[in-house]
Amino acid sequence: MATKLDKSIKRELEHQGKLYTITLAPDGVKVVEKGKRNGKELSWASIISGDATLNEDLKISVDASRPGM
Repeated sequence: MATKLDKSIKRELEHQGKLYTITLAPDGVKVVEKGKRNGKELSWASIISGDATLNEDLKISVDASRPGM
């Protein structure tokens, strides 16, 4: 049986030589580079509905269509 997520859980992650703090909370997920205040935040609604994936795909498409890339 899984434990209910009713409060924030923080974990540290090392990715490509940088440290990040990952916060899992009842309202979503937040990723912040260690020592910084602002980071990326996604709500559970956007993750579950697929909006997060759609936004990332759109960004990749726009970046690919820029000249010189």
